[in-house]
Amino acid sequence: MHAKFESPTWQQANYVALSPLSFLKRAEKVYADRPATTCGEITRTWSEVGLRCRSLAAGLATHGVGIGDTVAILAPNGPELFELHYAVPLLGAVLNAINTRLDAETVAYILEHSDAVMVIVDSALDKLLADAFDHLGRKLPVLGIDACESLTIHSPMDWALPADEGRALALNYTSGTSGRPKGVIYHHCGAYLMAMGTVAGWALPPNPTYLSVVPMFHCNGWNHPWAMAVVGGHMIFSREATPAKLLAVIARHRVTHFGAAPIVLQMLCDQARQPFSPTIKVLTAGAPPPPSVLEKAALLGMEVMQVYGLTETYGHIAQCLWHEDWDALLPEVRAERQAQQGLAFPMVEEIRVVDRASGLDVPQDGLTQGEIAIRGNTVMKGYYKDEAATAEAFKGGWFWSGDAAVVHPDGYIQIRDRLKDVIISGGENISSVEIEAVLYRHPSVQAAAVVARPHAKWGESPCAFVELRQGAATSADEIIAFCRERIAHFKAPKTVVFGELPKTATGKIQKYVLRQAARAIGEQS
Repeated sequence: MHAKFESPTWQQANYVALSPLSFLKRAEKVYADRPATTCGEITRTWSEVGLRCRSLAAGLATHGVGIGDTVAILAPNGPELFELHYAVPLLGAVLNAINTRLDAETVAYILEHSDAVMVIVDSALDKLLADAFDHLGRKLPVLGIDACESLTIHSPMDWALPADEGRALALNYTSGTSGRPKGVIYHHCGAYLMAMGTVAGWALPPNPTYLSVVPMFHCNGWNHPWAMAVVGGHMIFSREATPAKLLAVIARHRVTHFGAAPIVLQMLCDQARQPFSPTIKVLTAGAPPPPSVLEKAALLGMEVMQVYGLTETYGHIAQCLWHEDWDALLPEVRAERQAQQGLAFPMVEEIRVVDRASGLDVPQDGLTQGEIAIRGNTVMKGYYKDEAATAEAFKGGWFWSGDAAVVHPDGYIQIRDRLKDVIISGGENISSVEIEAVLYRHPSVQAAAVVARPHAKWGESPCAFVELRQGAATSADEIIAFCRERIAHFKAPKTVVFGELPKTATGKIQKYVLRQAARAIGEQS
């Protein structure tokens, strides 16, 4: 390189730390009079929200919160939690939004492990926190979320970016499906890039009306609270998250965008009685969406994009971009293509599907399975206080997802299973996702999950757990026959168990619970 093109140092004029705080600083001026949040009858503009966040940060400082401190929050989605997504980082502190559906013992573990200095709690969750303190054996300073309103009277802080864009911004805990949840560290730079990548990848227009469905304790609501400030979005909150209430809010506010897990999408499809107007753009993630659900959503005027990601990647980092030639396909075939995980989002450097044994990428044949590996600035800093797990996850300079996938000839990735969920029966790999897609086409099935059950002859066999629609009735034999008509007989479930499925707050079915249940049934002969 010629010396004249070399820059000796970064300077104040040409380097600014990347942080989502910049988005609200800008939105406070650019979108000053536009609505930022609405909950019930209360709407606030971006100028009001910006001022409140800066004042709230100053108020938290009077409670002793400072740089590097973890502030735990137990609250449902709402304007208050949204504002804390800016106020806490503005102080240089770390936001830890805790899953509100966890048991008290797990909440206690997170409070202890995260080194929380304060808990901000919604009054509806006071008992959960009290029980968590009992398990913890001590109490932490507590601030009711309603009391945050009184903190907004403080003289507002000025906007200040972190000196280091790699400073921790948020601490998000995994769902703990295979043991204690791990604390995933997000930094300012990653959150900034995730928000910008979402704007580009989802083609967010100026001033969308966004319904907050994804819990903000899950990957900070997929980082959408920060992305909405980029485009001056109007965030709509509903204290009740029932399908009927969400549909009413969608109609009242003419919602244009939202994100949701496939199970939530299915419930909305089941409740809706007429197509949406205007058309709603939807991101769905958390599990591969059943093609049957995508078919229903399309008929109702929802443009659904399947995205893929993990807590460790700030949420979605792959997207199933629509191909124009899919328009001519039959609806069922089109929905199957739409259910793929697709290609990397704009802010992701690279996604591979790798044969771990050889270290080579799998062929693009749609058949050969490998593990998804990811590189980019939206991969976590690491697991908090767990160097061994961090080193294992980052082996060879990649983040290893634990997800088994194939790559189709067009380069689109499609998940087959979590590696631990692949069923090996008689030496054949069986994808639980493939069986579940068939089960969701049965008219009586509300939700389904398939795991391995020990088998005396074949080693393992598919065991289906099925949640029926209200008022529906069927039998295990009928379910098995239905599957055998649509997939190879050896892939069809050998066992069917009916009942409500255990789910996380984000709609993911807790397969670890079902694996335990399948083992408890005993070996099949």
